[in-house]
Amino acid sequence: MSKLYVGIDVSLRKNNVHCMAAGGDTLKKFKVPNTFDGALALVDNIVELSARHSLQEIILGMEATSNYSYHLAELFRNSEKLAPLSPKIHILNAKTVHNFKKSYSDLPKNDDIDAWVIADKLRFGRLPQEVFMDERFLALQRLTRNRFHLVNMIKREKTYFLNNLFLKFSSLRQEKIFSNNFGATAMAVVEEFLSPDEIAAMSLEDLVSFLEQKSKNRLVDAEGIAKALQKAARSSYRLNKSLADPINACLASSISVIKFLQSEVKKLDKLIEEHMKAIPQTLTSIKGIGPVYSAGILAEVGDVKRFKNHKSLAKFAGLVWNEHQSGKWKAEDIKRVRSGNKYLRYYLVEAANLIRVHDQEYAEFYRAKYKEAHTHHHKRALVLTARKLVRLVYALLRTNQLYTPRKRGG
Repeated sequence: MSKLYVGIDVSLRKNNVHCMAAGGDTLKKFKVPNTFDGALALVDNIVELSARHSLQEIILGMEATSNYSYHLAELFRNSEKLAPLSPKIHILNAKTVHNFKKSYSDLPKNDDIDAWVIADKLRFGRLPQEVFMDERFLALQRLTRNRFHLVNMIKREKTYFLNNLFLKFSSLRQEKIFSNNFGATAMAVVEEFLSPDEIAAMSLEDLVSFLEQKSKNRLVDAEGIAKALQKAARSSYRLNKSLADPINACLASSISVIKFLQSEVKKLDKLIEEHMKAIPQTLTSIKGIGPVYSAGILAEVGDVKRFKNHKSLAKFAGLVWNEHQSGKWKAEDIKRVRSGNKYLRYYLVEAANLIRVHDQEYAEFYRAKYKEAHTHHHKRALVLTARKLVRLVYALLRTNQLYTPRKRGG
């Protein structure tokens, strides 16, 4: 069957298109605006070109560039004009395209060349899964990806906060006084005391009372924490008075931002749970995974039948490792591939971290991998546990069965 390969370099305002035959010859190249009318013109060009050259199938590819390719892919999928050509639509990772381009020497960097490279990559094959577009999953995907974005914003803001905290209260940043540096009690200490000197000068009784009030009497050892806090206050650097007010203002600002983002995440979690009610699935039968992380996984997987097996799904998530072997020697610490769907990987890893707390099989697997690791024990064990979880996710979505934990022998 003769095929047409269409590489599209998508940008905010225009789309550069390169149409290539199976043998590598350029059949046509052109530009259209990145608008609805421009997309319709693009389709007309492809249909006319296919008819002229008696082509029977079309492979379309675009680089993953923000959301600029979404409308184009959706239009291709629903186009009645393209339907007879059985269009296959692929969104290519930018790094994949870049590495493929490096295999050619001295190619210039311009939009025409980029569209040509994408078309040639389509022709060579080894492509990612076709674009999956189901309105239910797309709606869920918008929510779960936005949640991912907010969670990362919180992480960045917390890092920035801790950097400023060292300036105000160096030993509090260095020592593990509170189980959670961003808990209500720890935040109250940072917000309500202007300097470590105030804490050091405060009576132990008053400081204990303050901690109990802010923690709502949830601290197991309020007096022990108060003593550790005063010790840290006495050993901390003293900040120049001219910097004290600005640093306190920066810390207060960061706390406000963190609290606001956390409240937005909670709102999204409720919306995600509502959307999940309309999607039949059995992932939430796994104790610990919950509707939010199940949604994050489902939103990226979509129809699991598009994956050949659990290995294909793991590759899509980027939970595969490059083999490093020479002769009889084989490396022990091999690196995970730096590609794949980052959103799916995130939700699988987060889900695995919760499942290992509730499921004995996964807890034992995590502990075994933790002991085997030479470095980054927790991180490596957790990612390997997420890879194990892929098998279960694939099986449950394929069979639509509820999860039944394996019974362990006594």
